[in-house]
Amino acid sequence: MQAEVKWIEDFKFLGQSQSGHSIVMDGSGGATAPSPMEMVLMAAGGCSSVDVVDGLKEAGEAVTGCTAKLTTERRETAPRIFTQVNVHFEVSGDNLSAEVVAKVAADSLEKYCSVCLMLGEGVKMTHSWEIV
Repeated sequence: MQAEVKWIEDFKFLGQSQSGHSIVMDGSGGATAPSPMEMVLMAAGGCSSVDVVDGLKEAGEAVTGCTAKLTTERRETAPRIFTQVNVHFEVSGDNLSAEVVAKVAADSLEKYCSVCLMLGEGVKMTHSWEIV
């Protein structure tokens, strides 16, 4: 996998993925576009959500919605890395099994989500879930 990031102006950068997609990032705290750290957080939410939805479907669950809400703690001084990330999954569907939801959410962070597993090497990763 490859990507390229080009400086546009001020603290704006254009990221281009190998698959041909582009996104603007704002290094001045996200004033005009997501900051790079916000992008990391959204990547963790997207990657783990794929695992949760896929796991529920594979288990035969009638999932109709999944929202990952991520909260963080960061160091106060540079580099302002995440020190803790919690992914809270709000899952909806018809007669979802709480046991299956709990298992696929845990499996995502512990076994399958490459973004979360990569972050977990240096960040305390936790999760929670609810059926809504």
